[in-house]
Amino acid sequence: MRRLKMNTKILLMTFFIIAFSFFIGGVFVIGNLLSEQEEDFGQRAMLVARTVSNMPELENQLMNDDQQEAIQTINQTVEEIRIINKAEYIVVLNMDRVKYSHPSPAELGKRSNSEDVNAAFSEHYYISKAQGELGRMIRAFVPVLNKDKRQIGVVVVGYPMPTLATIFHDYATEIIVTIFFSILFSMWGALMLGHHIKKQMFGLEPEEISQMYVERQETFNAMHEGIIAVDNEMNITIFNQKAGFILGVEGDNARYIGKKIYEVLPDTRLPEIVESGKPIYNQEIYINRRSIMSTRIPIQVKGRNVGAVAIFKDLTEVKQLAEELTGVRAFVQALRVQTHEHKNKLHTITGLLQLGHTRQALEYLKEVQADEASLIRFLNERFKNENLSGLLLSKVGRGKELGIIIEIDQESRFTRFPPFLDQHDFVILFGNLIENAFEALQGVARTEKVITISVDEHDGVLAILVTDNGCGMSEEVKKHMFENGFSTKAKDNRGIGLYLIEEIVKKGHGTIEVTSEEGKGTSFLVLFEVGDEQNGSY
Repeated sequence: MRRLKMNTKILLMTFFIIAFSFFIGGVFVIGNLLSEQEEDFGQRAMLVARTVSNMPELENQLMNDDQQEAIQTINQTVEEIRIINKAEYIVVLNMDRVKYSHPSPAELGKRSNSEDVNAAFSEHYYISKAQGELGRMIRAFVPVLNKDKRQIGVVVVGYPMPTLATIFHDYATEIIVTIFFSILFSMWGALMLGHHIKKQMFGLEPEEISQMYVERQETFNAMHEGIIAVDNEMNITIFNQKAGFILGVEGDNARYIGKKIYEVLPDTRLPEIVESGKPIYNQEIYINRRSIMSTRIPIQVKGRNVGAVAIFKDLTEVKQLAEELTGVRAFVQALRVQTHEHKNKLHTITGLLQLGHTRQALEYLKEVQADEASLIRFLNERFKNENLSGLLLSKVGRGKELGIIIEIDQESRFTRFPPFLDQHDFVILFGNLIENAFEALQGVARTEKVITISVDEHDGVLAILVTDNGCGMSEEVKKHMFENGFSTKAKDNRGIGLYLIEEIVKKGHGTIEVTSEEGKGTSFLVLFEVGDEQNGSY
């Protein structure tokens, strides 16, 4: 069977179904026909028996003393009736059970010993079936009554019961024509169906499609990225092994095929792609407590959305590398700024010493040392994360280079990260907020350029406030400031910082409020819920 082509298989299956259907249908139809014909023969036998029993000459001959003459007369008359009605036999018995008529002349005048006729001698009318010398017969028993309503004999009429052979003989033409046209049109329909199915399957045989499916699954499983696809009913159609590994879904991934996506992973955001039909590329999302870089694309066939596919990879390793890179950059930036500052300070001290102002040089050196030590000690004590401390220290030094004062609220305190966020997210958040403030202060003619940073934890809420007295934003700019790629600076690689800030705020289920006035400055207030202190950690 495996070597047969699909069209041949369909033809054979169709032939088998038709043959089996004819067999089942034939059993019921022939059974009904047999029952109907048996009932018909029974009624016919009863009608003939009643006709014979009501013949006037029958009464006269049964009362005739000359039995031989009576037998000859009755048998001749009854035989004519039997032939006309095509009965197998008509037997007339007197009250002594002597046969006055019978198809076989040798039986005439003999006494009947059949017990089936007993009830008829008690004036009962009935029909029965029995196995006789001539086969299975259906018989009618009718008593013969005289004018005084006194029984004088019995009439028995027998018809052979119908058989399968007689049914097929009687309906041979109808059966042959029905089977012929049924097979003819069924085979034609099977050929058309096979052709249509092959066309839908691009002319491929089922074995070829099965092989392609296995190859496709193995190809997806061999890919380094996770792949999940759904149809427009949100049923999973693809779920490769890497997807299960990245998302922490245990067990054989094949068992998820056909299930609803939200029953397996409720937060993949694939349903919104199916509904909108718009792709989203390289978006960081949070699935099953994992940070994922996801690309989600609608699947379209002939201009109609039939599903969506998500291609994603775990950002854990990428984040680790990014954190290391961020730490190294922050360290390098801090060293560069410190080198530049120390160079200026050394020049100042050298000048004071050359001018002979030894006491002033010593006081200046103590003051510089005290300021740096105070800032470092403050950051180490109030910010319980080295990456953030290093970032803020480097930004303070960067601000001095740009002539911008960065003031960190002395009441600031940071002990733990909000749920769903980590140090990488906060480095991006703080870095972009401060860089955005730097840009707002560039080109602004002010005697004193100031950026104020405040971080506060209170009643389970983490509040981050970054304020500058820069150029501010117009209402039109505020409407589009979080759009990816939007910038008031006509340069490449702009318009990303605020977009990343909003994505991190969404990821941490926080809120962001922006207050800005043109020519006066801007403030960003970011709020996160961090819960009770004993349950938090960083």
